[in-house]
Amino acid sequence: MDQSNTARKAKLDKALELFQQAYERQMSGELDEAIGLYRASIQTHPTAEAHTFLGWTYSFQGRFEEAIAECRKAIEVDPDFGNPYNDIGAYLIELERPEDAIPWLERATTASRYESYQFPWFNLGRVYEGKELFTRALECFARALEYDAEYAPARKALDAARLKIN
Repeated sequence: MDQSNTARKAKLDKALELFQQAYERQMSGELDEAIGLYRASIQTHPTAEAHTFLGWTYSFQGRFEEAIAECRKAIEVDPDFGNPYNDIGAYLIELERPEDAIPWLERATTASRYESYQFPWFNLGRVYEGKELFTRALECFARALEYDAEYAPARKALDAARLKIN
């Protein structure tokens, strides 16, 4: 490994360490501290994860526009990472802009690097339920459960959508 690769790896390792510390602070409710650590991680070595989780932390504070901006930066770093697409969609729903959320959520359902496909399917179901398109909502909730059969919000929403259809 040459000197530049060694330096690059050291920066990435430091960024990941800062990211982990930020996540721990975020989960402990220490949001301002988490924000500072996510920013330090990004400054050390930008990753899609750090931008996405910084956005998620902003969302905990109701700062949805800033959260969306961080997710857009995450997509610039890694367009294959699914989380920021879903998160933008979820934030747009919170901002009462569900129509704008649809393309972001649809993109999340096809992202090649994503482990939680149940979330965009569930969020799409929420959008369609709000538009009173209950059959489409039911289909989305069912898709969410295909990815995680134990996902209680999708199960509850599926049951509610079935009642509205019948």
